[in-house]
Amino acid sequence: MSHEAMMAHALVLAERGLYTTAPNPRVGCVIVKDGHIIAEGWHQKAGQPHAEINALNQLDERAAQGADCYITLEPCSHIGRTSPCADALIKAGIRRVFIAMVDPNPLVAGQGVKKLQQAGIEVTTGVLEQQAENLNRGFCQRMRQGRPYIRSKIAMSLDGRTAMASGESQWITGPGARQDVQKLRAQSGAIVTGIGTVLADDPQMTVRPEQWYPAGQAIRQPLKVVVDSQFKIASKAKILSADGDTIIATTSDKKRENINTIKLATSGEQVDLTQLMVALAKRDINDVLIEAGAILNGAMLTAGLIDEVVIYMAPKIMGDSAKGLFYLPALQTMTDNIDLAITDIRAVGSDWRITAKPQYLKH
Repeated sequence: MSHEAMMAHALVLAERGLYTTAPNPRVGCVIVKDGHIIAEGWHQKAGQPHAEINALNQLDERAAQGADCYITLEPCSHIGRTSPCADALIKAGIRRVFIAMVDPNPLVAGQGVKKLQQAGIEVTTGVLEQQAENLNRGFCQRMRQGRPYIRSKIAMSLDGRTAMASGESQWITGPGARQDVQKLRAQSGAIVTGIGTVLADDPQMTVRPEQWYPAGQAIRQPLKVVVDSQFKIASKAKILSADGDTIIATTSDKKRENINTIKLATSGEQVDLTQLMVALAKRDINDVLIEAGAILNGAMLTAGLIDEVVIYMAPKIMGDSAKGLFYLPALQTMTDNIDLAITDIRAVGSDWRITAKPQYLKH
């Protein structure tokens, strides 16, 4: 098999940690000898052994000598919650290491490659690099830019409406799309919503147990964040008592018992959304899912913070009095438009899922 085929297999293994490894990256490892895979592993959960260790643990002490190793991310070279994987590969007698991408974590950032090379191991990087990057977009962005990868999920009708004029919105999409949203939630370190959505819908914003979730793993509930500048949330709001932690992002000095808050410098009288995303990155949040109405989505888009939009389009007509996707009063002419680069369109149940990236103008 080719190097690309071996790395592709390692990437499939890495994807098994899609819902469970945060805040660590998803990593897969394949060990090959005489053209045959003799061991494989993936990182399953933060604090547990890394992919390389899980693979090596399948082998007798000398079985890996002279073997090749395919890893989707550069082996760690520092002591964290686990011992350095680079040291384990050296000790095992690995002959060659193929790496999809160098680790953007400043604690590693090429040091793992250097350690392997100094031990006489031949190292090749960049094998299916873009695929490895895509699997860990949030981790990479947090390490490089100091903020999470931000994805906005929106359900809309065929005529581009997200709720009736009264605010009623359940349910625009069908069961297939709603289950797909559960998967987006499970991939995310935090779900961010606005106080308008909380007051209108009283959601819980939790990941519900489903058959697609990895067997034997307890559900990791994302942090729930309510953008509530004036601290209007009711003490009995479901999101406050739902499984997992919830914090209120506010500009207010108000305090209430058993409600966690994060006060941010104001942009006018509103929460500074850029500061909020930086604060979430400091809490080791790799991926943020925005589940909100037109006002917060519009503010996030205006601030240039949305990296990806996932739109679930239902075969419904809701009429011109219903609410739109983004509140963007500043857009007055065609030259003000924000273009979207569509990266994927597919059917999900009876609905369509459109994935797109905003193309912000560079000034």
